[in-house]
Amino acid sequence: ASLAAGSPQVRGIRFRRNFGKAAALSAGFARADGDVVFTMDADLQDDPVEIPAFIEKLNQGYDVVSGWKQKRKDALDKTLPSKVFNWLVSRMTGVQLHDHNCGFKAYRGPVTKDVTLYGERHRFVPVLAASKGWRIAEIPVVHHARQFGRSKYGLSRLAKGFLDLLTIFFLTTFGKRPFHFVGAIGLVSFLFGGAGLLYLSIMRIVSWQVESMENLHLHTSALFYYCITAILLGAQLFLAGLIAELIVSLSDQSRIPYSVLQDTDGDVEASDAANDDSAIRDPQSCPEVRR
Repeated sequence: ASLAAGSPQVRGIRFRRNFGKAAALSAGFARADGDVVFTMDADLQDDPVEIPAFIEKLNQGYDVVSGWKQKRKDALDKTLPSKVFNWLVSRMTGVQLHDHNCGFKAYRGPVTKDVTLYGERHRFVPVLAASKGWRIAEIPVVHHARQFGRSKYGLSRLAKGFLDLLTIFFLTTFGKRPFHFVGAIGLVSFLFGGAGLLYLSIMRIVSWQVESMENLHLHTSALFYYCITAILLGAQLFLAGLIAELIVSLSDQSRIPYSVLQDTDGDVEASDAANDDSAIRDPQSCPEVRR
């Protein structure tokens, strides 16, 4: 607060209580109005001197540049879960980064307005941005040893992170078409149940016709009840998928489900000028960066 009072370019935000990192990023994104937005953790493990490298990467046409703590100054109980987590995220989402959860990132301004954060979704900002069509890049950054505070990440958070990853995977893959996921499972369950009942019915008729076979009584067969359960479950999931599709359709009526990279109206010179203006200034010409 004292820094903000003495520097008009500094703006501080204070919550009534600790709402978590996702809420902090969301509040910062909502209030940031610059062409480029940087995020850094407050534990002094990131070095601001590397900001020009991020800007240089943004000027190569990327929209989000994430840091990669290539040589981490943390204990094994933190680095090992992090490697497992990052491998899972890259495999499941297709966004190939070494360090998805690195707090040192640079965003073009519009990206911060296009990504919705809540819960623990701050770990997946590059994935969420990529799902909206923004281009993602990664650069190695220096990682200093922690001097203040205590890290809360470790093996205990790996399970929660995996559950969050499943949520993100579903939202980015089937969020706009839930019927493809829920309905498909319901259809498979319904077909398996129906096929099982057909098999039991055929065997029931055959047992009547063949004297050497013992008569098959459906009510004594466990498979009969499994098939009935599968049919009922399949029908419920199928209907649930339709309802989910309806909810998504109604909720998206007031939203634009896409982001435009460039809107060309035939004026080539104006378009080229706009592209030139979109480049970020040379970081060495920025007095704030030099300081």
